[in-house]
Amino acid sequence: MEIFMASPVASIIFAITLATSLWAFSNENIYANFILNPYGVSRGQRVYTVITSGLIHKDWNHLFFNMLSYYFFAFQLEVLLGHWQFALLYIVSLILSDLPSIQKHKEDIWYNSLGASGAISAVIFSFIMFSPTSQMGLIFIPIPIPAWIFGILYLVYCHFASKHARDNVNHDAHLFGALSGIIITFALHHNVINEFIQKF
Repeated sequence: MEIFMASPVASIIFAITLATSLWAFSNENIYANFILNPYGVSRGQRVYTVITSGLIHKDWNHLFFNMLSYYFFAFQLEVLLGHWQFALLYIVSLILSDLPSIQKHKEDIWYNSLGASGAISAVIFSFIMFSPTSQMGLIFIPIPIPAWIFGILYLVYCHFASKHARDNVNHDAHLFGALSGIIITFALHHNVINEFIQKF
């Protein structure tokens, strides 16, 4: 209850994403109606899926890792950024992170994308802007490093992976979600760059 009072928007998004993803696991119609298909969206079909695709996930692992990342950063970020500001960052970055994929795969009728990774990348990078020296790491590599270094490595990896990877992961959404998070945070909180530098 304390978390909900402090971060109501993050709590609602967390609950809706969990509920919708679990619903989709047992209902193929939800996948069919919510998943993003760039071929169709680029032709004006089911444009709403730029948002709804962020409410569903491929499987339990996909859902778990996204929601775990969200849990670690979203609730803290809402306190730092503000309630409506957090909502704006999450929704706008969810949309912006899908646009490169729509452009890149607009002629590929079989390509689909789903998951909240783009918006969650925005949340993580917005948090890094506020707390660049906090310690971050990966579950599989439990060696903490400063958040700003983690951010640089993450961007480099996403850029490389979007060019070369063949793992069915939408690295473009991760990359552009992260960049969207930085830009939107600056737009909402103009002093964040100065504060970022002063943290060092």
